[in-house]
Amino acid sequence: MKKFSYIAIVIAILLSIYSATKLDFDNLLKGDSMVAVISIVAALCAILIVLIYLTSKKIQDKINDSKK
Repeated sequence: MKKFSYIAIVIAILLSIYSATKLDFDNLLKGDSMVAVISIVAALCAILIVLIYLTSKKIQDKINDSKK
């Protein structure tokens, strides 16, 4: 599961980089640029969710180790 998490982070980073190339800074909230902004925000949310998941798994592992 750890490998999948890291792969998901890499894919989200690549998608946000690709979306950043589609930005038009003159009209940031119109047309394709708006789609790119939404894609970047969604990718950053996905990264944040995966990092929270990884942190919770580390905490759970420490709790389980201390009970043994």
